[in-house]
Amino acid sequence: MIKRTIEPKVKSLAKKYPVISITGPRQSGKTTLTKNVFPDYEYYNLENIALLNSAKADPQSFLGVGTGRKMIIDEIQHFPDLFSYIQVEVDEQKIDGQFIITGSQQFGMIEKITQSLAGRVANFTLLPLSIKELAESNNLKQMNKLDLQIKGFYPRIFDKKINPNDFYSDYIFTYVERDVRQIKNVGDISNFKKFLQLVAGRVGQVVNLASLANDVGVNYKTIESWLSILEASYIIYRLQPYYKNYGKRVIKSPKIYFYDVGVLTYLLGVDSDIKLNTHFAKGMIFENLVISEVYKNIINNKINNKIYYYRENSGNEIDLIIDRGSKQTGIEIKSSQTFKNDFLKGLNFWRDLDQDNHDHSILVYTGDISQNVHQHQIVNWEEYLLQLD
Repeated sequence: MIKRTIEPKVKSLAKKYPVISITGPRQSGKTTLTKNVFPDYEYYNLENIALLNSAKADPQSFLGVGTGRKMIIDEIQHFPDLFSYIQVEVDEQKIDGQFIITGSQQFGMIEKITQSLAGRVANFTLLPLSIKELAESNNLKQMNKLDLQIKGFYPRIFDKKINPNDFYSDYIFTYVERDVRQIKNVGDISNFKKFLQLVAGRVGQVVNLASLANDVGVNYKTIESWLSILEASYIIYRLQPYYKNYGKRVIKSPKIYFYDVGVLTYLLGVDSDIKLNTHFAKGMIFENLVISEVYKNIINNKINNKIYYYRENSGNEIDLIIDRGSKQTGIEIKSSQTFKNDFLKGLNFWRDLDQDNHDHSILVYTGDISQNVHQHQIVNWEEYLLQLD
């Protein structure tokens, strides 16, 4: 099993909180992690219809109220009313780490946690594997690292040596046919599939809901609702713009990125190096890989950093800004193996915009030579991602 970055923190906080909550996309490894960290706990998966019905019929008996029973409850979003019973039980028993709960949908679950378990729960998000986790488990040896753009980062692909195309075909089918229908009645499922592919084609772009609605053939509100579904089930996230008052006209709409780059390339029909190298979205796919790895690092290590992009109407743009509160780092991302001075245009602009609050600036690219040019750090993408902390 590939060791996950969040594991030590999960163990530690299970000694301080009565409830541990782990959310994340399907197949990200939540069940494997919880069973490995808490091997002596009773395990219950509420995807089991018979078990779910039994729990709903008698929640107190299911939880073993009054017994101090320690449980892993998987996919708890199927029974949101259970949170209230858990609240009463942990308040009475006062046992640290009594319940480990997981969920693969944010709809309803986060709200219930906030309402019922505030102050009683330590929250974690488990995303697909990071490149650091793969490197530490020796899964990157004898592998072209850029192939990760097609392979993606879901654990089963590495544990079971599954062909990425087979995995993502089943993953998307299951997601659309089951999960989407459970979350919300989307009506014409074929339209939703079309929407999903069109979103992939707009990766790294500023969201234009009206344009997307027109291309899918639905209204603006439907597109907003469907994007919320993709976010709630950890398919996409929206990278918000950074718009500190610099006296400039800045873009204030978010960009769309995918949590897993393998899902993205599958939806784009990219299943080989040849297709990737000639694809119109090659640069955006690589950008998605880098930004998502930075995001995973923040989530996995519970770092209080925020990430943004910056763009002005005039065209000045920075792909990624890491905001550490008092200082910001600007990052430009290029899929090219050859460094060119004009790659630094955005970073030069960023450096001159607000020197007092800006930390160092970085160009991440696929070339092998790392160097400093005009006070900017030029670094190989793998080297950069493996040294994130």
